[in-house]
Amino acid sequence: MAKQNFLLGKGERLTTDIVVKSGGRPKEAPYTFQEARKRLTPMVVDASSKINELPKEACPGNEAVISLTLNPEYIAKSYFPINLLRDVGIVVIGSRPKKIRPEKRSRGREAVETITTELFARGLRSSIHDWSQTLPNWRADRPSAAALISIEEVAAPAPQNKIKGQLPEEGRFTLEAVLHASELEHSLIRVFADYLNKQEIDVRIGRSFFAKGLCFLEIDAPVERVSEIVAFTGIRALRQMPELRVLRPTVRSVAIPTPMLEIPEEPPISPDVSVAIFDGGVPKNHPLTKWVTPHELPNMSAATDELLSHGVGVSSAALFGHIDPKNPLPRPYAFIDHYRVLDNAPGQDVLELYEALNRIDDIMSSQEYDFINLSLGPHLPIEDDEVHAWTAVLDDRLSRVSTLAMVAVGNGGEGNTILGFDRVQVPSDCVNAVAVGACDTPEDYWRRASYSSKGPGRSPGLVKPDLVDFGGVLNRPFVVVAPDMQPALTVTGGTSFATPSAMRLGMGVRAYFGRSLNHLAIRALLVHTCEENDEDYTEVGWGRVARTLDDVIQCDDDTVRVVYQGEISPAKYIRALIPIPIGPIQGNVLIAATICYKSQTDPHHPGNYTRAGLEVTFRPHDGKFSRDKQTHPDTDSFFSSKLAGTTENELRRGAWKWENCLHATRRKRGSSLRNPCFDIHYNARLEGRNFGPPENLNYAMVITVQAKSVVNLYDQVVRHYATQLEPLRPVLEAPIQI
Repeated sequence: MAKQNFLLGKGERLTTDIVVKSGGRPKEAPYTFQEARKRLTPMVVDASSKINELPKEACPGNEAVISLTLNPEYIAKSYFPINLLRDVGIVVIGSRPKKIRPEKRSRGREAVETITTELFARGLRSSIHDWSQTLPNWRADRPSAAALISIEEVAAPAPQNKIKGQLPEEGRFTLEAVLHASELEHSLIRVFADYLNKQEIDVRIGRSFFAKGLCFLEIDAPVERVSEIVAFTGIRALRQMPELRVLRPTVRSVAIPTPMLEIPEEPPISPDVSVAIFDGGVPKNHPLTKWVTPHELPNMSAATDELLSHGVGVSSAALFGHIDPKNPLPRPYAFIDHYRVLDNAPGQDVLELYEALNRIDDIMSSQEYDFINLSLGPHLPIEDDEVHAWTAVLDDRLSRVSTLAMVAVGNGGEGNTILGFDRVQVPSDCVNAVAVGACDTPEDYWRRASYSSKGPGRSPGLVKPDLVDFGGVLNRPFVVVAPDMQPALTVTGGTSFATPSAMRLGMGVRAYFGRSLNHLAIRALLVHTCEENDEDYTEVGWGRVARTLDDVIQCDDDTVRVVYQGEISPAKYIRALIPIPIGPIQGNVLIAATICYKSQTDPHHPGNYTRAGLEVTFRPHDGKFSRDKQTHPDTDSFFSSKLAGTTENELRRGAWKWENCLHATRRKRGSSLRNPCFDIHYNARLEGRNFGPPENLNYAMVITVQAKSVVNLYDQVVRHYATQLEPLRPVLEAPIQI
């Protein structure tokens, strides 16, 4: 039997706790206290005046919402103006990114347009009025005065800015209202209804969804009265209710003339891998039900042919990937539970949007799967300043389970770029899921399929899609099992099929290695082993998923790949050694690294969406020190410069530290490496401010080292770290096919 160099595990044994003292010169403010007071006073007076003009019914409990825009130099969590808010008597209930040109920058630099944070704070109208009256008399020694210089603008939120997208000019339509309200503030819906009633606006209120500090509410309303509806101070956003994505494939289904399709007789390779697909359903007694269990939920009408055709195609892609008609079907990796969560065909009932999400959330809360696939969602490109209900609910659920979720980015890639219609669609902007786009061939020289929706995602979550896989195009369609009751093949195309095909590779890793690799490690491996091309990350994310399972789980003799699965305490640092052979290395060394983790989220703070961040510092040589009394070796860039092609506005000066999936590859001279390592620091925040969570953060990291000049590098590393690293042995003896 040929020599096999399997992945090395237990990389976390190469980590140690360290102490890193942060420092830096005192911050130089763009404004003096007197300048800040003088420029903000008229803004506060104007905001108070506009708030007092609102109808009493629009301000429940006589409270209103005021907007405070931070100076771009004060968006870090350590500068959160908590003392100022407490002094004024207002409480932050949300925030969003905002593009501004500040009046001044520190150290006399030229002011440029950049991204900052707009805070939404709620308080009594009388408190806001008192602030407008007392601010001119504030003194510099006031405890909250120091925070005044962090504020660039103060305003009353303009009602018209709450309207998202284009609304019809007249008539009744189903709208989606987003309220500043947590689940504990359910009564705000009733207060909102009372306001509408007193304004004599005929509005029918439907289903609602709560996600952290937001309430997503269906309303049926006359669009002619929208300006009065958004005057309600508790409304954050209003848009026309998006429809579910139409499941029509990008390639028209055509049967492939073939002899009788032979269905494999063997059971799945692993009975221990659990998989759920949420889609259009699979007919009972269909040939795929040998491995797929269809689940019909209560109180649903009969499935349509369109829904079943899509559901069968997605399930086929998860079982077999893109099928080559010339070859036998490969043996599936796992059984699949297929839940039909769609009732009417998408586009027929806009209310189905919330009902489908409710079904998915109920299933995910009652059973934990290793993998789930979503090839559906709202027909809505993501927005930088708002998080949709689907994203908010799914990210929250996924942050608390050991599940790897794969989500299709949608087929809107040929939409209007200027208007953002070609961007990835909800809920593929979930940071706790893998967003999958489509490429045009399973062979070499691949490109993004033109229909595949593009990035960037929202920051954090800038790299979306995460990955692409073959999804079919007109001249090279994706082949799946047909929905007919007799075994046959058909062709189709779209990100709906690229997504389960990519998930299949992850299923293979889990089937092969069992529980020795958790879902974070599998996600990290999928990203780490992907193939790059010359397209920008906004087109294809990190790249195309690996072609074979061997590309993921085995190493060449001159290469070693190590998986770290560990945890880190809040505000702590760990040092993770990068395993290399002893002694100098001739020539160049390639180092690739990927780190992934899950994070709880704050959907009412899109610009500060993730609560956890890992700051990773690369130290290539433990004997290089550039300053006297320097405690730790010199650093070199690694992850941060991977996104160097983006603008400062997109990265927001180090926003990459809050990205929960980082991947980069660097080439270094072998002579420049000695005991190289990554220092990993866990930052935590809550709603954009400092936070100390009680629990540790789980992470997974994969590091590959390749040196062409060291033909037995793998064996050298295995011998040197024999008491720490362990080759991951497969739990299956059966050969794996992909």
